[in-house]
Amino acid sequence: MSRTGKERAALRAEAHHLDPLVHVGKDGLTPTLFTALDDVLRTRELVKIALVRNAALTAKEAAGQLAAQMGAEVIQVIGRTVTLYRHNPALPRKDGDTMPWRR
Repeated sequence: MSRTGKERAALRAEAHHLDPLVHVGKDGLTPTLFTALDDVLRTRELVKIALVRNAALTAKEAAGQLAAQMGAEVIQVIGRTVTLYRHNPALPRKDGDTMPWRR
């Protein structure tokens, strides 16, 4: 599941223009958060997660726990923003289609 440096760099470039779709609040990592994140990863594959300032965890701690729980890969952590990627082979793909996170 580990990506090469070039693959990670390409995913970082793709994620640059994305808005955070999941937000970790002061309650931290809750079952509801994991459910929402699983839904987003299943449909989008690449997702940004934002942590509030007073979150109980640091962004690196949250990234590790979220990736382990979701079976995803940490693409990058910048400030209070985490980017995760999880490939979904069930998504329909055709040549010339846009990537799922761009839809």
